[in-house]
Amino acid sequence: MDKRIIGRKEKISLPKLGLNLVWAKVDTGAYTSSLHAEEIREEEVDGKKVLKFQILMPAHEKFTGKTLIFEKYREKKIKNSFGQAEIRYLIETELSLAGEKFLAEFTLSDRSSMKNSILLGRKILTGRFLVDVSKTNLGKPYRSKK
Repeated sequence: MDKRIIGRKEKISLPKLGLNLVWAKVDTGAYTSSLHAEEIREEEVDGKKVLKFQILMPAHEKFTGKTLIFEKYREKKIKNSFGQAEIRYLIETELSLAGEKFLAEFTLSDRSSMKNSILLGRKILTGRFLVDVSKTNLGKPYRSKK
C-alpha cells in the first residue's frame, strides 16, 4: 500500500461525530490523537454506563452544542504535553482523511488553550501517511479522486 503525503494541518471528517472538513493538526510527536471536548461525564442510562460530552469549543465555527453519547469507551493513561500523566476517556470513531476512511482512537481533553481542537497522532498515521511539515491540506487532492 502506498503511503499518501499529508501536511502539518489537514481537513478531516469525523462523520459519526457530525464533523465535516474540520482542521486538525498533525503531530508526529504525539502517539495518541486528541479531540477537544467539554462537559465530559459518565452517566447511567437504562442501567448502562455511557459517556456524554460536547466536542469543539463554542467559538469554533463547526460547534453544534450537541451532546454526543458513547456506549463504547475506556479510560487511558496519557502523558500530556508537559510530561505529566493523566487519565483521559478514549473513544473510537470513523475518520476520513486524504480519501481514506478508517477507525481511529481519540482521547477527549481540554484543548481550549491550544490553537487546534483536533490533534492527529502517530498511532493513526503510521503505515498510512507521510507528513510534509512545510505544507498544509495536502490530503485535498486525494478527496477528488474518490
